[in-house]
Amino acid sequence: MIKKCLFPAAGYGTRFLPATKAMPKEMLPVLSKPLIQYGVEEAMEAGLTEMAIVTGRGKRAIEDHFDISYELEHQIKGTDKEQALADIRHIINTCTFSYTRQIEMNGLGHAILTGETLIGQAPFGVVLADDLCIGEGEGVLSQMVALYHKYRCSIFAIEEVDPQETDRYGIIEGDNIADGVYIVKSMVEKPAPENAPTNLAVIGRYILTPDIFDILRETKPGKNGEIQITDALQTQAKNGMVIAYKFRGIRYDCGSLEGYVKATTELFRKMQEARE
Repeated sequence: MIKKCLFPAAGYGTRFLPATKAMPKEMLPVLSKPLIQYGVEEAMEAGLTEMAIVTGRGKRAIEDHFDISYELEHQIKGTDKEQALADIRHIINTCTFSYTRQIEMNGLGHAILTGETLIGQAPFGVVLADDLCIGEGEGVLSQMVALYHKYRCSIFAIEEVDPQETDRYGIIEGDNIADGVYIVKSMVEKPAPENAPTNLAVIGRYILTPDIFDILRETKPGKNGEIQITDALQTQAKNGMVIAYKFRGIRYDCGSLEGYVKATTELFRKMQEARE
């Protein structure tokens, strides 16, 4: 059983300055919930209840969010506002949270390696909170956990992107072995459109086997001088098997202003429709 989920949450969120000057980007609200709470709820649905969060300076709000606020709860006790905390109370009562700090920003691979002390030697999920995913029927991580039980290897989510935007993503090439399932042959980080092997882009959902930590320790800095998880997964694919999964659902890139506004607008519309 996969029980642990890692949340790299140490980035500066510079695309949302000045809002993120003093507030973690993971705490940006979509409707009435912060982005990271959507990710935690997705992990819970998949059966992952041990949340490991890699933070940095100025990220204290994340820890406070997943904790009891006695003063606030006292003030709203007995009012209709108390119900607004029902979901976060359920999370706090169901999950455990552990934290470590990433001292320097050196790529997603480095952030995941920093989380090793919280994960240990077990397969684990990884959620990038600014990729807000709404699955069809079940959440994206739930879909991926089912695949892990079948293939027992590292898995990551992919989606088709505009061929002119490949330089924003890790891009994969693979052999299609089932509906939406690819055995990875090669990966390249942020290739120019003319050099991209496909338009199948890696997005922020992973299930990783623990040998990834040893691989990351040996991975040399790549694109932008950072330790890239795509380089480590490429090594893992050469030595064994790695699966890319074209998930059922929709992903909002809430790391960009356009995607964030789109997520807020569409989820608000769905909420209004559900009330009618």
